[in-house]
Amino acid sequence: MEQETVLIVGAGHAGFQVAVSLRQHGYGGRVCLINDEAHLPYQRPPLSKAYLKGEGRPDSLMFRPDKFYRDQNIELISDRAVFVDRAALRLLLASGSFLDYAHLVLATGARNRLLDIPNANLPDVLYLRTLDESEGLRQRMASARHVVVVGAGFIGLEFAATARAKGLEVDVIELGARVMARAVTAEISEFFQARHTAAGIRIHLGVQTTAIESDGTNVTGVSLSDGRHVPADLVVVGVGVLPNIELASEAGLPVAAGIIVDEQLLTADPNISAIGDCALFASPRFGGSLRLESVQNATDQARCVAARLTGDARTYDGLPWFWSDQGDDKLQIAGLTTGYDRVVVRGDRAARSFSAFCYKAGQLVGVESINRAADHVFGRKILGLNRSIEPEQAADLSFDLKAALA
Repeated sequence: MEQETVLIVGAGHAGFQVAVSLRQHGYGGRVCLINDEAHLPYQRPPLSKAYLKGEGRPDSLMFRPDKFYRDQNIELISDRAVFVDRAALRLLLASGSFLDYAHLVLATGARNRLLDIPNANLPDVLYLRTLDESEGLRQRMASARHVVVVGAGFIGLEFAATARAKGLEVDVIELGARVMARAVTAEISEFFQARHTAAGIRIHLGVQTTAIESDGTNVTGVSLSDGRHVPADLVVVGVGVLPNIELASEAGLPVAAGIIVDEQLLTADPNISAIGDCALFASPRFGGSLRLESVQNATDQARCVAARLTGDARTYDGLPWFWSDQGDDKLQIAGLTTGYDRVVVRGDRAARSFSAFCYKAGQLVGVESINRAADHVFGRKILGLNRSIEPEQAADLSFDLKAALA
């Protein structure tokens, strides 16, 4: 594909990594990275943690300085993709200009799911996914006294812990029966609920936020489905995301809960790939199709596509892993625990150092670790090898996990 163009739509973790990996693989053609944010490409994980605490300036989040893109001959184009002309192999940008491509990579990511309740569009109702949103929250927290967090997923709890550490009153509203219910086992949920409660965060489970209350201008609180009212001068919403599939859909590509791609991350059009949060990919490792939201998935898929575009086509078979820093505790997850039927705890919950080994039909499918990095590393290695250990071995601290890898 010498001197042909690879266009990458989206400059998050996935898009950035495709561009870098193409150059690392010796691709000599044109590489264009379409970036619709007013910043150089940046890391997202610190937005709800370190950056929100006031640690670092925006440039501390950037993957690379401006000079890097010039040195690598990666064209960073500040614009927004609006239409893919598949027949002509052209991409229309919001500015009105066209770009021709030999291959198009859709790394369009996802966007916040918005609250659809009265007063949800008030200025004091904020979300947290982009650098601008994090910056706005960082400034708003300086004068806020009482925040209500809608949603007890990773982002909601990470923000809640940060806000509480800054001295704000914090209430978390969650429709589910436990925190992070869709992501982790009950053992992990219970630990974090206890830790956040001990820090002074009030967690309300099994209730829905039905309206934002206001004095006509400012937020004064929220109404709950059980009739209660919780006072607040700031509301932060973390109720999940929606994949950005519109560009693909309007181009006639098959979409569902993501842009549908095969085991090599190709769409139905052999000239278009999709990766990262927006991609619903066929997974030989897990069977069926998956859409994952993680830095690991974004960067591993990017490397897979870059390898294919430079002559090394292979099936995408990355092992998922995730993490979440909440207060002083680090949660690390290896594998996918969907459908587990047995949990074995290794370590000491009271000492804030334990792991939940998750089994399905006797086979290890995932390891969720709290402040136990060695267990997480073991989980990634053994699951990557498609191997397992017995539940009794996982529970026995005298059993040497390293020996199981030999």
